[in-house]
Amino acid sequence: MANKSKPIVWGVRREGRTLWTRNAVKGVSVRGERRKRDGRIEWRRWDPTKSKVAAAILRTRAEQSSLLPTPGSTCLYLGASSGGTVSHIHDFVCGADNHHSGQLVAVEISPRMVRDLVKLSDRRPGLVPVLGDARKPEQIAAFIRGKANWIHQDLSIADQAETFVRMATSFLAPGGIGLLSLKAASERSSEGDDNSRFQKAEQILMNSDLVLEERIDLTGLEEQHVVFTCSSCT
Repeated sequence: MANKSKPIVWGVRREGRTLWTRNAVKGVSVRGERRKRDGRIEWRRWDPTKSKVAAAILRTRAEQSSLLPTPGSTCLYLGASSGGTVSHIHDFVCGADNHHSGQLVAVEISPRMVRDLVKLSDRRPGLVPVLGDARKPEQIAAFIRGKANWIHQDLSIADQAETFVRMATSFLAPGGIGLLSLKAASERSSEGDDNSRFQKAEQILMNSDLVLEERIDLTGLEEQHVVFTCSSCT
């Protein structure tokens, strides 16, 4: 595998149109994804049709590494669902037995999904499941060790951009990167077509204290979705 693939950051490789993360729990797939070995290292396929972060990595015009946290980072995932993408982020931010000393706080409002996150965290030290409202900083602050180097928000709610600005203002460290996965259909309060809804969200980000880096169209991988990448001012 190593001869055919390109490293993006430690523990993440690209091979053609597929991504792979270095499995922190050898022998275990999280949602049935393919695994393969490279010597003593096991890799898990990171499917861009099931992960908006993976899709954004493949579609970005920027350096792919600029969208990802580094090993040992403090990360905040808002809208973690059952933990598919979370597990891939954990693979390289924390690693096996959290030998990188990273922290990944995964916030989810559904008790059913949080049960899956708790099971995932049992074998993945550094992963912190939080049952709470990802729109409310006060429900998260006690669980995170200071400011986050990386934030991803994936919430099916109205006012996604406003929420992202509020949460990033509360938690994103200077120089940190934030990813907003925005679904047009969730912006019920906005008039017009999908593009006009994306434009409205883009304007909200541009009017904030965040630096809007890129708008990434995920058509063909995730329909009706874009990912906005932002950074905080240093």
